[in-house]
Amino acid sequence: METAPGHEEILRLVAPNPGPMTLAGTNTYLYGTNPCVVIDPGPDDVGHLGAVRVAGEERGGIGIILLTHGHGDHADGAERLAAMAAEGDSRPLIVRPGDGEEHCGLRAIATPGHAPDHVCLMAAGGVCFSGDLVLGEGSTFVPPDGGSLAAYMDSLRHLQAEPIELICPGHGPWITDPAAKLAEYIEHREMRERRLLAALGRGERSRKALLAEAWSDVPEELRPAAELVMQAHLEKLAAEERLPPDFT
Repeated sequence: METAPGHEEILRLVAPNPGPMTLAGTNTYLYGTNPCVVIDPGPDDVGHLGAVRVAGEERGGIGIILLTHGHGDHADGAERLAAMAAEGDSRPLIVRPGDGEEHCGLRAIATPGHAPDHVCLMAAGGVCFSGDLVLGEGSTFVPPDGGSLAAYMDSLRHLQAEPIELICPGHGPWITDPAAKLAEYIEHREMRERRLLAALGRGERSRKALLAEAWSDVPEELRPAAELVMQAHLEKLAAEERLPPDFT
């Protein structure tokens, strides 16, 4: 349990669901007081949700539960937490905010790519709760589903236009230099694309070989995820008519 640097109104609890995709676990945030907002309650883990409820009570109760997106490691605990935090007939609302909606001082920005329903939440003082758009370490999984990677890149650039001083990511540590991190994320995706195009330009057509070249730095346990991300890159290049005509 830790407060954000320079922002005592933000408390972070990490769910016990570590893994290659979730890093140390899903970050659950409590924002404000009397009552507080819970952002991404995490998985349906009784111990974690109990800790969130107790922390919420210390902040004047939980008024609303906001979700950055519907993936289970962020959202599955929402119903149980709402039930645990209920007082009589009153229980916290569970909300998946849409673009431009405001709840308790938090403004939602649609940031699709990692998930179609993904939003980031902007708070006072240049604070951004980024969900899985930006992680504290490593890169985000972008699935192949047509326009997901193009949407993801647009979402990163959209966030670059916001006056952000601190990013509270869905996984990993606080991001205290948001401009550098966002630039790093964009460059990372563009680097993968350059590697793919270079290999294709030399005549490489084997997907296995393309993956080995463009994602040579990815650990073995993440190769299946990297293969899906490569498909998202290929879909983007196909939509932009930048794939060789003989590539299938």
